[in-house]
Amino acid sequence: MADVVFAVPGDLKSATGGYAYDRRVIDLLPDFGVHVSVMTLPDAFPSPSAADLAETGRLLKTKPHDAVLMVDGLAFGAFTDDILDTLEGRVVALVHHPLFLETGLPHGRKVEIKASEENALQSASHIVVTSRVTKRILVDTMGLSADKVTIAEPGTDPAQRATGTGAPLQILSVGAVLPRKGYHLLVEALAPLKHIDWRLTIAGALDRHPEAVATVQKAIQATGLEDRVTLAGKVVPATLERYYESADLFVSASLFEGYGMVLAEAMARGLPMVIAAGGAAAETAGEAAALHVEAGNATALTTAIERALTDKKLRDRLADAAWEAGRTLPTWHETARRIAAVILGLRP
Repeated sequence: MADVVFAVPGDLKSATGGYAYDRRVIDLLPDFGVHVSVMTLPDAFPSPSAADLAETGRLLKTKPHDAVLMVDGLAFGAFTDDILDTLEGRVVALVHHPLFLETGLPHGRKVEIKASEENALQSASHIVVTSRVTKRILVDTMGLSADKVTIAEPGTDPAQRATGTGAPLQILSVGAVLPRKGYHLLVEALAPLKHIDWRLTIAGALDRHPEAVATVQKAIQATGLEDRVTLAGKVVPATLERYYESADLFVSASLFEGYGMVLAEAMARGLPMVIAAGGAAAETAGEAAALHVEAGNATALTTAIERALTDKKLRDRLADAAWEAGRTLPTWHETARRIAAVILGLRP
């Protein structure tokens, strides 16, 4: 068995796609000859204080000398030179999506984070990313060698095909309420469609970005959609499964996705989709399975959602394509196998 210390900032049980990816990989790596120890870093990343960085440096020095260190990119991209210089042995960075592309960052902060992230990634022994798009971004904008980057797309669990509800038409959107997810744009896009009988459920954590939650709530009130839109918050898996089962249309207004795990989950259930094609979303959900619109364009989103809600034959066609595409999505075992190959290949 090879040994790897997987360093993750904050609570590994957090309800985001990135943490879900980490959990599944950690659980499955032993099947491929890799013994995993989890190291919990301060939860302030990617904006750590001096005290957070000092604690991080102390923790990293406890790593066994002969173990590979794998660090979630939420933290690794913010490592300072002082920390990077103390890292011993092989270091693998896991990038879910580039930190500098997070929505809402002031320009100066974006430049600062990009420089930090580029510096850290250049120092890594190898990098694992979750999509072809993210690999292209790292190679094209940070000058990283393509040979240094391995793609390990998230896996998707098999699921039963959704049956929908139909009256009213149930729209589902899944993911933590963050600026990048564009939920306020989704609410604005739905406002002109009050003549159609629909309901929207947004299932995702409400404690990650209070300002984004307030923005969505204001949009709901301003558009008079209080009786149409439900902010369900973080839900247990059984409840989320019921939401998928009863949905008639899945919509993502996200401005950027490193992969889009919820898109894959919707495809696995044969849900017709309308998506903002930001980042890797367009590649994750192909043209046949979803209506694609420009990210950030609320007017285009309105038009696409109206088409999908009012045309049952279109929804059926998108649903059939999503179901077929869902049968070909990678499994979590394949994800873990790819990462294990990187770790095993980096053994001293």
